[in-house]
Amino acid sequence: MNATVSLAPVLERFFMQRLMQQRQVSPHTIVSYRDTFCRLLKFAQQHLHKAPSQLQFEEISAPLVGKFLDHLEKHDGISVRTRNLRLTAIHSFFHFTAYELPEHSGQIQRVLAIPSKRFTRTLVSFLTRPEVDALLAAPDRSTWSGRRDHAFILTAAQTGFRLSEMTGLKREDLTLGAGAHLRVIGKGRRERCTPLAKTTRAVLKAWLCEPPRGDGNVLFPNARGGRLSVHGVQYLLNKHRRIAARTCPSLKQKRVTVHRLRHTMAVDMLQEGVDRATIALWLGHQHVQTTQIYLDATLAMKEKALDKVTPRQGRPGRYHPDDRLLAFLKNL
Repeated sequence: MNATVSLAPVLERFFMQRLMQQRQVSPHTIVSYRDTFCRLLKFAQQHLHKAPSQLQFEEISAPLVGKFLDHLEKHDGISVRTRNLRLTAIHSFFHFTAYELPEHSGQIQRVLAIPSKRFTRTLVSFLTRPEVDALLAAPDRSTWSGRRDHAFILTAAQTGFRLSEMTGLKREDLTLGAGAHLRVIGKGRRERCTPLAKTTRAVLKAWLCEPPRGDGNVLFPNARGGRLSVHGVQYLLNKHRRIAARTCPSLKQKRVTVHRLRHTMAVDMLQEGVDRATIALWLGHQHVQTTQIYLDATLAMKEKALDKVTPRQGRPGRYHPDDRLLAFLKNL
């Protein structure tokens, strides 16, 4: 019989040794994994009536994890995609325990056998060029916040940076003059430099002349000079979308996010004939195949392809199988 093992020290080693020291994952990953285990421990506390620090590793069983995932979907209303992200964090922990606690291999393998749920992958949504232009014209550039918001939206739309990359930009990451670019440490700690268009370069050059706030290190700070929060960014985008919708009504039906601006940049490049490998490099994708989602989203490109194809001149009719078994299968 296996000896009981306290969960707390194993979980602490997973975060401190595995994630932070060995893998050196990004702060965003740490936060995501932390939130997952906070939710899991609270769920276990409610069902096992034990404080999280008193839980044993054996009590985090496959049935408990399965109930936890079902609870997230049914009661917390999370999407299947988010449910799968939570499961990824749990799987990562149990992969770690496979080396730490080999005597519990049966329990570990049962948890690792819990599959991710399949879901319908929707088409990528993006903005049209008139919509982006209306959004850029919305901020009141006679105010400090309006000039910041205009520079923020223009930079996001031109670079295709992720939200965490945008809010994490520092003034030292910006290089102006010849070869103007922004340097960013993206997903998976992959560094990349993104060139800036003339209009973006001019706007950012003027923005740097603004009196710095706080320690003056953050490129797009909040009113106190600190880093913009996720909610702060979404607030400013929602505000300017409502203003832009007055001149561009199609924006009324769309939600504007930094990620949607990222999609917009990718689709624009694809429609201009930029190859997928370059787009993947630009966006910081690890695999070229990731850009396939943008190819699926561009109906205009599919229509151009259709125009180049000679339609087939087939006679209308319906296939009638000449075999009873084939007829049965056809009617399923």
